[in-house]
Amino acid sequence: MSFITSWVKVMAEQITMDAFLAERKESTQKRIKKQGPYQLPENWSWAKLGDICKINPSKREIKDLPDNIKVTFVPMAAVSEITGEIEKPEIRLLGEVRKGYTYFREGDVLFAKITPCMENGKSAIAKGLVNGLGFGSTEFHVLRPLGEVIPEWIHYYIRQESFREEAARSMMGSVGQQRVPKQFLVNAMIPLPPIHEQKRIVARLEELVSRAEEAKRLRRIAKEKTEKIMQAAVYKVFSRAEEEGWRRVKLGSILARKPQYGLTARSSPEEKEIRYIRISDIKDNGELKNDDPRFLDLDEKEFEKYKLEEGDILIARSGTVGRIYLHKPLKQKAVFASYLIRFKLDPNKVIPKFLFYYGFSPFYKKFIESTWRIVAQPNINAKRYCDLEIPLAPIEEQKKITAYLDKVREIVESLRKLQQRTEEELENLVPSVLDKAFKGEI
Repeated sequence: MSFITSWVKVMAEQITMDAFLAERKESTQKRIKKQGPYQLPENWSWAKLGDICKINPSKREIKDLPDNIKVTFVPMAAVSEITGEIEKPEIRLLGEVRKGYTYFREGDVLFAKITPCMENGKSAIAKGLVNGLGFGSTEFHVLRPLGEVIPEWIHYYIRQESFREEAARSMMGSVGQQRVPKQFLVNAMIPLPPIHEQKRIVARLEELVSRAEEAKRLRRIAKEKTEKIMQAAVYKVFSRAEEEGWRRVKLGSILARKPQYGLTARSSPEEKEIRYIRISDIKDNGELKNDDPRFLDLDEKEFEKYKLEEGDILIARSGTVGRIYLHKPLKQKAVFASYLIRFKLDPNKVIPKFLFYYGFSPFYKKFIESTWRIVAQPNINAKRYCDLEIPLAPIEEQKKITAYLDKVREIVESLRKLQQRTEEELENLVPSVLDKAFKGEI
């Protein structure tokens, strides 16, 4: 074959390829829809994911590869719901995973399709794959960009809560093990700006998301430090008991009457006159929860027996053993449940709040840990609680101590409320940024 003939053949093949690519591009552009859920910037379009991605590519692409080459393996647990990245992938031989697992390659986007992964979302871009090849859980859908879209654009879009909620509504299968069907992804609409615009927005998104994650990390550190403030203050007070010469007394010797076990009764979430306080209603910090209160009806005699009064101390005898609560007036009358023990203190000997605060000291916790009896579950009965030794300051000193700890507690609660607000703001920040990004507003 002459050089000219060869050259003509090569040129003909190139023209054919160029025509194919041009036809492919024109065909794709025709499939891109101009109408969508909301108005887009002028040079953007709406597209179906199935038109700009290959969904779940076939393993036929690798049928000729030998079994002994190494590939990356990604179990579902390796995809972080928080960062959206693959963490601690495994390395396996192709022959071990060729059958029975989902196939993908470098740059593909993974999307978890099973029910348990829908709430927080599991998706990631396949990066750093050994030999550019990956396999993973069959509970992944794989989205392979075809050229009009970059992987990061798809990844950020499908991580949105609104997308996951829409995906969840499309699920099929038995309850508890439902899955997002492939057809949902094929037909799902995505806003599509030009490639250069996608890259600009993704770079901005990565910067903003990185800042938000750093802010969350600092917030977690601040929260941990806040929780230690009260612990430090309580330790400071009770660790100087010996130095101050406080006498040590047993709890049983400072009671106004014998300890009392609570009431076993069937309660209801329907609001009634009497509040039924259970262990689960008491927070770790001794405050009362109000997110799932329970109520009941009692005759006057039974109510009088179990009614709670200001200054009563309740301590858990089972379950969360040692959890302590100091009763304050509520809008309803209140009684207490059977796994709580009531201690009425002699006000001439001890201020109830002094004992309450002692219940957050490491000395109290040491007593709990060394005392509980391991049966079906940890348990400390009233008799054993009466053996609890308390360093007892004089009454006037108790008043000063409780006033000081009240102030510290007030500061801690203010910090907690502030941190909760900022946590909520940070949680809403990334979704808000993503929403603006896919509307062309950043």
